[in-house]
Amino acid sequence: MGSRRADGSGVKGVAVAGPDGGRRHSRRSVLLATASGLGVSVVAGGIATDTLPVGPAMHRTLGVASGPEPRPGRFRVERVYSAARGREVDLVTMLPTSSPRAGLPMALFLHGRGGSARAAAPSGLLRQLATDVARRAVPAFGFVAVDGGDHYWHENRPGDDPMRMLLEEVPRWLRDRGLGGADGSPFAAAGVSMGGFGALLYARRRVERGRPPAAVAALSPALITTWAEMSKRRAFSGMREWLALDPLRHVEALADVPTAVWCGTDDGFIPGVRRFIALARPEIGYTARGGHGDGFYRTVLPSLVRFLGRYLPATP
Repeated sequence: MGSRRADGSGVKGVAVAGPDGGRRHSRRSVLLATASGLGVSVVAGGIATDTLPVGPAMHRTLGVASGPEPRPGRFRVERVYSAARGREVDLVTMLPTSSPRAGLPMALFLHGRGGSARAAAPSGLLRQLATDVARRAVPAFGFVAVDGGDHYWHENRPGDDPMRMLLEEVPRWLRDRGLGGADGSPFAAAGVSMGGFGALLYARRRVERGRPPAAVAALSPALITTWAEMSKRRAFSGMREWLALDPLRHVEALADVPTAVWCGTDDGFIPGVRRFIALARPEIGYTARGGHGDGFYRTVLPSLVRFLGRYLPATP
């Protein structure tokens, strides 16, 4: 079993929690501490997450949520056919009101390993979004989630290409529903665990196509620092493919894309996240006590929603 003390621990310049609760800032990292009393709703259930071998300090992995978020907001599940994946998938839209305006900006939200579109978002995300929009803390936008499988959002098996689905099919599905602007493209991407890896990879692919997203956000992204550990997931054909896709090896690709990362210090992915923060110097690089699950995620949801809200496209 690979060691969790891999390559990222002890990196200088990483934002970390001190014994007095203070933070040490890297040159460009901005730490947005979020209080638990900001109207966050805690509901039963959680999300499926990718996990590393952990010690006793690690929070237990939460199970898949049993149902949609409670009101306010609108949570809708549709079944659509993805030619890129060669199968039907769930298309989930999470909107701040029951009657959103035409062309409502949408952000992707990518699920973790073992997860699904229905359970992609951490508990309380839709309520946080709806509450912030109602209070005019952020302009109105929504989230869209799709089933992406367990292979880190790329074509690990021939004929099953979730990244092509995100880049080419999701915009069409959104446009057909009057969402996402003129061409339906999501203005931003976010994700949790494996979905955080996927969101960073998606943003890179958008940059390569000359259509960068306005922002990208990752909650506890599954940035694994050794091939010995990553190979256990059987998500890549080999180390060379993993190195070609791993966001840790391509931080320069997102140099012009506003980026935010949050991770608990008891999370098994913290070494990779700390390395990413030190290399990429994201707009937000936040670490605090917490594990890999909703217990930590719900404390940073206000920060995530408001970060994305700052980068909405201008309304005509």
